Amino acid sequence: MRLSIIVPVRNEATGIVAALTPLQPLRGELEIILVDGGSTDETVALATPLVDQLIQSASGRATQMNAGAAVASGEWLLFLHADTRLPDGFISLLPAPGSPHRWGRFDVALSPSSPLLAVIAWMMNWRSRLTAVCTGDQAIFVERSLFEQLGGYAPIALMEDIELSKRLRHHDKPLCLSERLTTSSRRWQQYGTLRTIALMWQLRLRYWLGADPGDLARRYSGRREQA
Repeated sequence: MRLSIIVPVRNEATGIVAALTPLQPLRGELEIILVDGGSTDETVALATPLVDQLIQSASGRATQMNAGAAVASGEWLLFLHADTRLPDGFISLLPAPGSPHRWGRFDVALSPSSPLLAVIAWMMNWRSRLTAVCTGDQAIFVERSLFEQLGGYAPIALMEDIELSKRLRHHDKPLCLSERLTTSSRRWQQYGTLRTIALMWQLRLRYWLGADPGDLARRYSGRREQA
C-alpha cells in the first residue's frame, strides 16, 4: 500500500459521511484509518463501513494521529482533518519513488469563502512556502520512514503541526503543492474573521516565545466557546 490516510475525529457525526464519501472510489488504492478520540455521538457507527481501520485512542489530535500512524501500512502517511476535502487526483500529486521530497502539503482554500477569507488562504499558502512550516489544514503528508525516524507528532495539545514541521524541514524542504484542497471556514465564521486572525497570531506568538501548548489549547477552546 502506497498511501495511508489518517483522520482524527471526535464528535464529527454531522459531517463524517461527507468527509469520507469522496475517498470511497479509491478504496484499495489507499488505506483509510479513522482514529476516534472518544466520540459520544454517532461518529463511529457512521464511519465504520467507510474506513479500512477504525481505532480508539485517547483524545488529542497529536495522540490520535500517532495512533493511526502506528497501525498504518502505507509507505506514505497523509493526515486529514474531518472538515477538509482533498483535490481530485491527489494521489498522482504525491512524490513519485525517487523524488527528493519526503514530505509536503497542499495549498488551501476556505469554504464558504469571501474576499477576506480568500486573502487569508492566500497568505496561509505563501507563509507556508516562505517558512517551510505547514499546518494541519493543509493535509500534511510524509514518508512513513521519516515520520517514524522523527518519533511522530510531539504529544502536545496544540501546535503539533508546527512543531513537526520545524523538525521535518531540517531534513528536507516541503513539497508545496499548488493544487488546492478545501477546508471549512466555520471557525472563522463562528468566532469572526478578524478576531480569529488575532487569536491565531497571538497563540502562535506565545508558542514561539515558549508558552505551554496545553495552556494555549485551553485558551483556544475557551475563546471559541465564548463566540
